Amino acid sequence: MKVETLHDLYIKELRDLYHAENQIVKALPKMIDASTSSELRNALAQHLEQTREHVTRLEQVFRMHNEEAKGEKCKGMEGIIDEGKDIVSHDEDLEVRDAGIVGGAQKVEHYEIASYGSVRNWAGQMGHTQDAQLLQQTLNEEKEADRKLTEIAETLNAQAAHRER
Repeated sequence: MKVETLHDLYIKELRDLYHAENQIVKALPKMIDASTSSELRNALAQHLEQTREHVTRLEQVFRMHNEEAKGEKCKGMEGIIDEGKDIVSHDEDLEVRDAGIVGGAQKVEHYEIASYGSVRNWAGQMGHTQDAQLLQQTLNEEKEADRKLTEIAETLNAQAAHRER
């Protein structure tokens, strides 16, 4: 896809996000299964449902622009998820693995926060008010998920560190 206008860039990045969100939908169940913390499992399960809604919102945005809802390979998210797979595969210390899972989940959130912030801003600049509202809703949910993960991390990291002593 040629990127000659802000609209072209916007559609390209939406496709990147669409692919990223679909990768997350596939990865989250594995993270949930690998987590021993019920609080972490619950937060990840809740975010899985939200992520499915994020996919639906992106599909709405594509429809509003008469664009096919299709993803463009998101190498950034692919790398973050691959790192997460490495963490999930370790079972030497389950508390340390949980700390790693929450850290990996926050990497995902930070990538999404940056991406949704950009496309929401571009939508606003181009006068796509309805797009901007949908994207802002998702951005707010990503920020809230990150806030929850930070709370959970404080507990899990303390537990993992305690085992070091």
